[in-house]
Amino acid sequence: MKRPSLLFCLFCLFGGSAAAYANPPGHALASAHPAATEAGLEILNAGGNAFDAAVAVSAVLGVVEPYGSGLGGGGFFLLHDSARNHTTMLDARERAPLAAHRDLYLDADGNVDRDRALNGPLAAGIPGIAAAWGHLAEHYGQLPLAHTLEPAIRYAQNGVPLNPELERAMTARAEVLLRYPASSIFTPGSPALSSGTRIVQTDLASTLGLLAEQGAQAFYRGPLAETLVAEVQDSGGIWSRQDLEQYQVVEREPITIHWRNAEIVTVAPPSATGVMLAQVFHMLGEDWLDGGDHDARIHRLIEALRRAYLERARHLGDPDHVDVPVQQLTSVEYARKLMADFDPEHATRSKSLYATEPEAGHTTHFSILDRDGNWVSATLSINGLFGSGFVVPGTGVLLNNEMDDFSAKPGTPNLYGLVGSEANAIAPGKRMLSSMAPTAVYHANSLALLGTPGGSRITTMVMQGILQFLQGADAESLVTSPRLHHQALPDKVFTEPDAVVDRERLEARGHVFEVVEPWGNMQVVVWDIREARLEAASDPRGIGSAEVEALHVGN
Repeated sequence: MKRPSLLFCLFCLFGGSAAAYANPPGHALASAHPAATEAGLEILNAGGNAFDAAVAVSAVLGVVEPYGSGLGGGGFFLLHDSARNHTTMLDARERAPLAAHRDLYLDADGNVDRDRALNGPLAAGIPGIAAAWGHLAEHYGQLPLAHTLEPAIRYAQNGVPLNPELERAMTARAEVLLRYPASSIFTPGSPALSSGTRIVQTDLASTLGLLAEQGAQAFYRGPLAETLVAEVQDSGGIWSRQDLEQYQVVEREPITIHWRNAEIVTVAPPSATGVMLAQVFHMLGEDWLDGGDHDARIHRLIEALRRAYLERARHLGDPDHVDVPVQQLTSVEYARKLMADFDPEHATRSKSLYATEPEAGHTTHFSILDRDGNWVSATLSINGLFGSGFVVPGTGVLLNNEMDDFSAKPGTPNLYGLVGSEANAIAPGKRMLSSMAPTAVYHANSLALLGTPGGSRITTMVMQGILQFLQGADAESLVTSPRLHHQALPDKVFTEPDAVVDRERLEARGHVFEVVEPWGNMQVVVWDIREARLEAASDPRGIGSAEVEALHVGN
């Protein structure tokens, strides 16, 4: 199939966001792994709703994609409860341990010790996924955890088939994984590799079984919690029982962006992307899609991205710890001020503080729509590849290295090349800033659910996906379209090989380009409400799958 150009031909856009409509004609689900998609459909067909399926999908992803998410991580769930017409953001982001402090990762010379910030239990924030499962089951789902966690337990017990992506990840992270005996299950040649073809995770199966039997609180209180704390401390970490006991998920009001005739519902801080998307769309202006010179529009897009990423570094952090003036930062008036020095003929120079490239990121996303109109768009992570590389002995829980998402030293880049300020400095109990951006878009009597992994590139991928949806793209086009990225620093425009941009003309304006390997792993569901048609698509850059299952008469 020919891949669409970066910017589609402009379509007439028909207005109106979706409100109360008839139910979808079935289920639709897209995730980053076929096993997770299958598990979600299994739960939906057993009488569960989208929220039950979200538990099953996220749990299976943590088993079959251990390099991207899992019980030792966190994330954001964007939820819509159709019966109550209620949309909310479930914040299951990790928190800094109470013993953490601003200079936790600085060496004697005041420089960031990147190994301590990335590898081992000292790099791990307090996980939120188990608490999210409990919250979903108690407040939104119809099935108990004993049912929704069963597919993940089955995969952990029976083994995860190796695939090239998993093998590459294991090889790339082998040096760190081999530092910790319990982590060696994820290394080539491990005894956990049954016949060399499947990774068996018996300890993780037991831990998931405990949560299925006793509930999510068993992760945070009781014998499992005591084991987690003791083993983390024995290996150099700073977790305490109080850290686990105090952890809670938070429901937050999503950010809603009205642009042209669309309603974009996305994440609020501690994710940076919702604020940034509002800023980018307002900086583009509502006439950006109305034609004109293609290169001039790309130039304006790059300049808007540049300014939004600089704003990310200046202002954004955990709203429970720092003042984040979301209403001001997302206003049209503020966007106009940001573009006051925009030159339509010349690129603005970002004052480059370092020379590093944005990373692709090791996260996961899934989108679910059920037959009752409930939906979930969720992005989950353990941050870097295999997170901290530390599996807690006896539990099978692979811990995140999300502490690196703080500004370990304000002005110094993290794993993804992002620079932060004091707003995102380390503090006890604080949630670290994120780029994860599960998003929903209502437009022209259609709904799109989308999101992707990708570290610092998540924001630009989601933004381009929204623009493409507003121009009439179907689900498959959204996941296959070539991408560009600019994050202010380094001062480069990164493009995939197939991106359709006139580099020569844009370089004449002062932009610097670099073509890199394709990135991202977008998972999309689209519901055409007027036509009663469902679509789902999984990014061909990954190994995921998407399924639409029609509602049969009598169901």
